Amino acid sequence: MIDAIERLGLGHIFDKKIKEVLNTTWVSHNNNENKGGTENKDLYATSLLFRLLRKHGYSVSQDVFNKFMDEKGGLNARVCEDIKGILSLYEASHFAHQGETLLSECRTFTWMYLKAFKGSGDIILASKVEHALELPMHWRIGRMEALWHLNMYESVEHMNPTLLELAKLDFNMVQATHQRDLRKASRWWRSIGLGGKLSFSRDRMMECFFVALGVMSEPQFGYPRVELAKVCQLITTIDDIYDVFGSLDELECFTDAVDRWDIKSIDRLPEYMKICFLALYNTTNEMGYEILKDQGINIIPYLQKGVLHQIFQFLANEIWADLCKAMLVESKWYYSGYKPSLEEYLNNGWVSSSGPVILVHAFLLSKQPISTQVLDGLIRWPSMIFRLCNDLATYKVEKVRGDAPSSIDCYMKEANFVSEMDARNHIEDLIFDSWKKLNEEARTASPYPPHFINCALNLARVVHCIYQHGDGHTVQDRNTKDRLTMRKSEVMPSSIDCYMKEANVSEMDARNHTEDLIFNAWKKLNEELSSTSSPYPIHFINSAFNLARVVHCIYQHGDGHTVQDRSTKDRLTS
Repeated sequence: MIDAIERLGLGHIFDKKIKEVLNTTWVSHNNNENKGGTENKDLYATSLLFRLLRKHGYSVSQDVFNKFMDEKGGLNARVCEDIKGILSLYEASHFAHQGETLLSECRTFTWMYLKAFKGSGDIILASKVEHALELPMHWRIGRMEALWHLNMYESVEHMNPTLLELAKLDFNMVQATHQRDLRKASRWWRSIGLGGKLSFSRDRMMECFFVALGVMSEPQFGYPRVELAKVCQLITTIDDIYDVFGSLDELECFTDAVDRWDIKSIDRLPEYMKICFLALYNTTNEMGYEILKDQGINIIPYLQKGVLHQIFQFLANEIWADLCKAMLVESKWYYSGYKPSLEEYLNNGWVSSSGPVILVHAFLLSKQPISTQVLDGLIRWPSMIFRLCNDLATYKVEKVRGDAPSSIDCYMKEANFVSEMDARNHIEDLIFDSWKKLNEEARTASPYPPHFINCALNLARVVHCIYQHGDGHTVQDRNTKDRLTMRKSEVMPSSIDCYMKEANVSEMDARNHTEDLIFNAWKKLNEELSSTSSPYPIHFINSAFNLARVVHCIYQHGDGHTVQDRSTKDRLTS
């Protein structure tokens, strides 16, 4: 019942009762283990209990699965046909900690079992298997998982209709709260006018709100959710300055201005950087004022510089300045052609991912007591997952653009130029290792409120969602809107899709056919130009030709209209 309640998104309603039941269950489980008991030999139930206890921070050993293993370390024969149990074990294995080789091995061989599963007529089980293989439950955003499970739960045998009705009502009420928050964030973005003044920068308020919503989705966190969306949009704008528009000299000046946090230091900045700095400066100070008014706590020094190391020692002395410094390092790598080692890249990359900025704001905006404890791992590992998932999703596009090296480039060079596929597999292993470390931090970081621990876990989950099928932050598409509005995504077919279906051919054949159509269209356009009886003035004919030429330029190396990058600026200023 607890699993169903949480997967339906009702955990925030029954939170206290869930803790009471799990605490009693954990005590009973430990007493049984201490007596050497092995009464529960059901793989599904054992895996479910393990997952729920670990999810809620209880200490439970991986040894509970020994009774299901054979002498070779694989599943024993009696459970090999239990797909429901194997699926449950697969989900549980993603709560592994460092050094838990048994759980790591379970993840590997359960994945192979599930991959080979053909359905056997059980549509619901087959759908659950496909869903888990796409992304495990522990790595999914709670609200989106709730929507998926709502649709699934209706078809489950012996489902609780009262629970289902409550879940639907709660989902709609919480979604209405989220939509009100989005309107507030959007009004702020329009009011500061940053998107219009810095036309090169991405206007991604909806995507930024999606990040904030994923990090803290509970309805009572409306204020910090809106403020966090503002932070994410400011991060996006600053990232575009470093990644797309700014010269190296300008970037060094901007980094120094943020580091000084002094309004007088912006005199040397170009106009567009002055506008961005003032937006950052004013928004941060406004947040600080609200917290000071509500709690009597001055958080501005924590957000700018000078005192932050007392709370988060690993961040050196600031968050916004550290972000800008990390981005500046990557810009210097780009301009100099320097190729860092993987370790050097990741030591800088987890900061440049912007994860620390997001999580420190989440902590301070949630009206939690200011603590001097070190939050190194609780912020480092979600940020590391952020960086690695981003690299996997954006590598191909950034490679074509000639951007600064990514973790994939660094590993390919470091490992004697292994293939891209081998490098991707290694990065995926690093993501799983980072999750192990994050799982440990979430269990051992007891001085911190559960809400903030959930924020750290949720940031990693949001990242998986955004970068699951490509760069969901840079490239705006129907999927992003559908995620935010919790609707099923329907992708409009392209000319390639239509021809593949019509001619029953491969994608490559369809691309070749489309290129032939382009050439034929040029022939017809050439005929229009050479026609002596054309009623159109030569200026208009040239405009028609130039439109076709511009299109070739924009889409020569990918989507140059949607994806703003440095090469776009270079074309403009060449």
